[in-house]
Amino acid sequence: MTGGIVGVAGQFRGWQFAAYGIAAGVFVCLLEYPRGKKNKGTSVARTGQYCFTVCVKSFGPVTRNYYVRAFLHAALCVPAGFMLATVLGCVCLGISSLIYLTAAIRGEHWEPILPRQEARKPESIKNPPMNPPPRPPAETRRKRVDDLEDAAYVNPISVTANE
Repeated sequence: MTGGIVGVAGQFRGWQFAAYGIAAGVFVCLLEYPRGKKNKGTSVARTGQYCFTVCVKSFGPVTRNYYVRAFLHAALCVPAGFMLATVLGCVCLGISSLIYLTAAIRGEHWEPILPRQEARKPESIKNPPMNPPPRPPAETRRKRVDDLEDAAYVNPISVTANE
């Protein structure tokens, strides 16, 4: 899309390909913005993704299938290769087409992340616990001693000021 803007603003020869690059860039951004659901783990939706997800989901298997996306990216990258300002976008779309083709061969597909209905959890603790917390045995508990020498722990390492 950026190369298209440069090509149209500079009125380069073949600026019509740059205008196509702008339109194709906007289309690809709208198609790719909604993040898909992962097979394992948690998927976090992007900010403002829901409205784009509804639009992409409305096209059904056309946008869900990665074979279709690979072909679409490959077809979109061809006209962008005819102008120097849009060649980088052409290369990026070509690489993404290969990535989508690899993912499609592995059997992956796009699943939308839809907002979940938050189920209200009942309060788990209604009454305080009946039993006291566990305590260490009486002989291991530290006893209060009036004499400071008896209350101190024995340090196995000698500590002196002038060594």
